[in-house]
Amino acid sequence: MSEDETEDETEGRTSPRTPRWFARPAARLWRCAPPPAEVRNFHATLADYAPTPLTELPSLAGELGVGRVFVKDESCRLGLPAFKALGASWAVHRALAERAASGADPGPVTLVTATDGNHGRAVARMAHRLGQRARVFVPHGVHPRAVAAITAEGAEVTEVPGSYDDAVRRAAEKAASPDAVLIQDTAWAGYERIPGWIVEGYSTLCAEIDEQLASRGVAEGPGLVCVPVGVGSLAQAVITHYRSRPSGHAPALLSVEPETAACVLESLTRGAPVSVTTSHTTMAGLNCGTPSSTAWPRLRDGLDAAVAVTDAAADRAAARLAALGVSSGPCGAATLAGLRTALTGRDAGDRRTSLGLDATSVVVLLNTEGTSANPHLATAP
Repeated sequence: MSEDETEDETEGRTSPRTPRWFARPAARLWRCAPPPAEVRNFHATLADYAPTPLTELPSLAGELGVGRVFVKDESCRLGLPAFKALGASWAVHRALAERAASGADPGPVTLVTATDGNHGRAVARMAHRLGQRARVFVPHGVHPRAVAAITAEGAEVTEVPGSYDDAVRRAAEKAASPDAVLIQDTAWAGYERIPGWIVEGYSTLCAEIDEQLASRGVAEGPGLVCVPVGVGSLAQAVITHYRSRPSGHAPALLSVEPETAACVLESLTRGAPVSVTTSHTTMAGLNCGTPSSTAWPRLRDGLDAAVAVTDAAADRAAARLAALGVSSGPCGAATLAGLRTALTGRDAGDRRTSLGLDATSVVVLLNTEGTSANPHLATAP
């Protein structure tokens, strides 16, 4: 059964399904201010910085009926198996610099955060590098190997008997002491500056894509960028990058979420940010029930479309990327699952039109994690 079908239990047959989908093509006309240019320069000073690959996959382009498909492969970024180190490194740098400038106690501080895995590990890695402490809160159900990877970076890990949102609340409470700094990648009223720095850190990824596409003869940029969404911080960075161009070609931007945690799609549908009740998903890093408060205005105004996908679809997409030589966990492969869902099944022609796609379009999929970032795959066939 393909991801664009559902089982007809009464007759034992499959039939086309209509995916959970939202579209607002007018988003391509919206504009915003660009990210700060100094972010890329900062990352370039890091000893292990190098642009991650942009891999072209012609077979996928043929399958999906578009001109070219590229995968931005974040399976190894600054020594970690996910893109999160870009945001964590810039935010920690900014937070510690500001703390020093304020005349605060120069002694070690504790960097505190909540995570489903990759962000917490990135914060812990930066803390260790800079001689700081790290305390990381994880929600119930995070895989023991993900916890072990964070612990191996020198962090103290505390499991919270609840959801990701519950872990975020616990982290915020513990970071209230004078010798602690909360480095969280979701924002809420009164806590927005550091999440903003994390978003700025992700802009380096987009700048690399521009350069890499230009070197492949795509100077005008992509026609569609697909981005996986948890609380929306990476999508916020992508929107800021592509909607800050004053004129000229503007790509369509498609967000992809698990069906069990589609807080951004639900918020877009309702026209206001809402929280949803989440349940287990193999896309653990996307298992978030509330959009970031700073991301929401950009998501509302700058996203062309949003789609939700099943775990089975994400797992099949990860297997397909692996067969093509790209290491991807379900979170990263969600973008391929989302594109397939959008371009196949009932009313696919309408969705293709709303994204502005044709047989010459250039598509970029953001593969945000490698297989090693998702321990749930360790025992998969």
